[in-house]
Amino acid sequence: MTLTEILDLLTKEIHSVVIATTHEGKPVTRVIDVMMHDEQTFYFLTAKGKAFYEELMDQKYIALTGMCSGEAYNKKEASLHMKAISVRGEIENVKTEHLDDIFERNPYMADIYPTKESRQALEVFKMTKGSGEVFDLSTKPITRFAFTIGSEKQETSGYAINDHCVGCEECVKVCPTNCIQHETIPFVIDNMHCLHCGNCLAVCHFQAVEKF
Repeated sequence: MTLTEILDLLTKEIHSVVIATTHEGKPVTRVIDVMMHDEQTFYFLTAKGKAFYEELMDQKYIALTGMCSGEAYNKKEASLHMKAISVRGEIENVKTEHLDDIFERNPYMADIYPTKESRQALEVFKMTKGSGEVFDLSTKPITRFAFTIGSEKQETSGYAINDHCVGCEECVKVCPTNCIQHETIPFVIDNMHCLHCGNCLAVCHFQAVEKF
C-alpha cells in the first residue's frame, strides 16, 4: 500500500478523525476533518480562537485515529469491513496556505464559514514527520501496513519466533489468523496479517516467541 493510497483512505473514505493533544497535562480529544493531502502529507485546519489551536501551537505534536466501515449491510458486519488508520507525529502551522484549496475540495465548509471575512479565523496545519499504521479487517486474513510521513523513522511492533523454537506447533493452534508459517524451524510470524493478540507468546513453553 503506497503512501498516496493511505492518504486517499484517510482524507476521502475516513475524513473525520479523532485527534489527541494534551491540556494541562491531561489528554484531550476532538473530532477533526482531514481536509486534503498531497504526495507527502495531509492537512487540517482550525480556528485561532479555539483551545485546540493553542494546544497545537504549543505542543506541535498530535496523535490521531480514524476509521470507516466500508460496504456493510448491518452493524454486526460493520466491524468486519472496518479500515482504520492511526498516526502520530510533528505538525506545522502553514497559516492560510492551501486554505482556498481546502474550501474548493470541501464545499460544506462554506456553510460554516460563508464569507471571506469569516475565514480569517482559520489557519491550516500539516503533519511534517510521523509514523502510523493501517489496520484493515475487510481482508481475509486481516492486513496491517506501517507507514511514515517525512523523515520519521519507521516504528515496528509485533511478535517474532527465535531459535528456541522446536516446532511443537502449539502457537499455530492458537493463532486466529493462521499467520504463523511453520514449514521450517524456527517458525516465522507474518506480522502483516497478525492481530497482535499474544496467544503465541502465552502458550510457548520454550521462550521462542518474542515481542518487539
